[in-house]
Amino acid sequence: MNMFNRKLLVSTPSFNSEIKKPHHIAYTEWGDPNNPHVVVCVHGLTRNCRDFDYLAQVLSKTCRVICVDVVGRGQSDWLENAKDYDYYPLYISDAAELIAHIKDQYDESIRLDWIGISLGGLIGMMLAIQPDISVKLNKLVMSDIGPLIPMSALSRMSEYVGKDLRFSSLIALKDYIKKISVPFGPLSEEQWHHMTVHSARQFEDGQYGFCYDPKISISFKEHALKDIDLWEYWDQLTIPTLVLRGAKSDVLNTKTAEEMRRRGAGATIVDFPWIGHAPVLMDDEQIAVVQRFLMPTHLSCEGSERMII
Repeated sequence: MNMFNRKLLVSTPSFNSEIKKPHHIAYTEWGDPNNPHVVVCVHGLTRNCRDFDYLAQVLSKTCRVICVDVVGRGQSDWLENAKDYDYYPLYISDAAELIAHIKDQYDESIRLDWIGISLGGLIGMMLAIQPDISVKLNKLVMSDIGPLIPMSALSRMSEYVGKDLRFSSLIALKDYIKKISVPFGPLSEEQWHHMTVHSARQFEDGQYGFCYDPKISISFKEHALKDIDLWEYWDQLTIPTLVLRGAKSDVLNTKTAEEMRRRGAGATIVDFPWIGHAPVLMDDEQIAVVQRFLMPTHLSCEGSERMII
């Protein structure tokens, strides 16, 4: 299945200015560009769109798949003002402009589903409740994220996000990625290599670092670490929602997941043993769960349930 790299110029709001500033967001595109069933995939805090290659190869047999690099990550532009990374309307605006861009490519109505890992899931949740979005989301998949993020998890992330480390080789970078990404669960060496290659940028001196702007860590520096409470937004959510949870996650705990099943969209919760934060959707089993949920014949989340895979 062919994959194409694209870039879109968007103009979105800034933290300290009423003037919208332009920047490019990058994405990969998979599948038939005329397929009216479109699935948008958005990665976690420090990750990038190529994490979805394994999932996209499967979904693109029946859907058009768009995998996005959030601004400041992957091949998307870096922002001049660090505080803009802490300004959520910017992320929602970027996503809305991308959806409008996709919609304009069709003469017919489209069905739009959203898959988000961690940060990408929160963007999807917020996007789904926007009243003026050009295409309403049909279904939402959130991997290991919810409307309550514990302070302890934020503290752990602050220990490595934005450190701008340097590594002498790709092997050294891969070893570090494997160390900090143990919660992703068991991945094959080929998958770790794939993740490393697409996480890396090489500097003029030959060393390697991560391909994200270190300034994305501003949220950890500007605010006192405390629980993030977004229940007021979750309770507005009405579309069918699937929540994937690592059973050992420190970001989405059992209590919060159970509340997500009862409140708002009444999500279906699927727990994966031996995984923490977060299921990265490279595993065949995880991909199959997502694929079944997105099938047009799949029932909505009425009568939601909780499953352990």
